Amino acid sequence: MKITVSINIGGYSFNIDEDAYSELKIYLKNLELHFAQEESSSEILSDIESRLAEIFRGKLTAYKQVITFEDVRQAISVMGTPEDILDTEGPSAREKFSSPGYHRMYRDPDNRIIGGVCSGMGAYWDIDPVIIRILFVVLTATAGIGGLIYLILYIVVPVARTTTQKIEMKGDPVNIHNIKESVKKEFKTVRRNMKL
Repeated sequence: MKITVSINIGGYSFNIDEDAYSELKIYLKNLELHFAQEESSSEILSDIESRLAEIFRGKLTAYKQVITFEDVRQAISVMGTPEDILDTEGPSAREKFSSPGYHRMYRDPDNRIIGGVCSGMGAYWDIDPVIIRILFVVLTATAGIGGLIYLILYIVVPVARTTTQKIEMKGDPVNIHNIKESVKKEFKTVRRNMKL
C-alpha cells in the first residue's frame, strides 16, 4: 500500500505516489534554483511545468490513474536536468538532447505577414518562409489557386500559442534547454518591440 498525494502542475490535477512526489519536488526545486538568476525564470518554470503536465497526462489511462516514481524519472530523463545543461565536458546540451522531437505543423504567429501559414511551413520544413510566400504569390497570379490553398491552410493549421508548440513546430525536442532558449528569445523580442 502506498500513500498518494494530489498535486496541481501546469494547470492539471494529478494523483501521485508519495515517493514520486518527493522526487518531483526535488527536481522542480533544483530547476527553480538553477533559473533563479534568469530574468524570465517564472515563465521558464511555468513552461517546464506545462510540459511535465503533458508528459504525465500521456501516462494516465483508464486503468492507471496515479503517477508513479518511474513516470517521474522518465519525465525527468526526457526534460533533462540543470546539471545536463551546465556540463561543460563532453557534448553540449543541444547535442545531448538532439534526438528529434515531436514535429507538427503550426501557424507561426511570431513571424507572420498575414496569418503565419508560410512562416509556419518554413519552420516545419526548415526553409526560408520567403520562398513559400513567393510560391503562393506565383500560384495566385498564374492559376488563382494559391489564395484558396492559403485560406484552407489558415483554417486547418492551428496557431502555435505555447512555448511547447513553438518548439514542436521546429521539430526540436521539448526539454528544459529548448524551453529556456525559446523563452529568452521571446523576452528579447518583446524588449526590442517595446523600445520601438
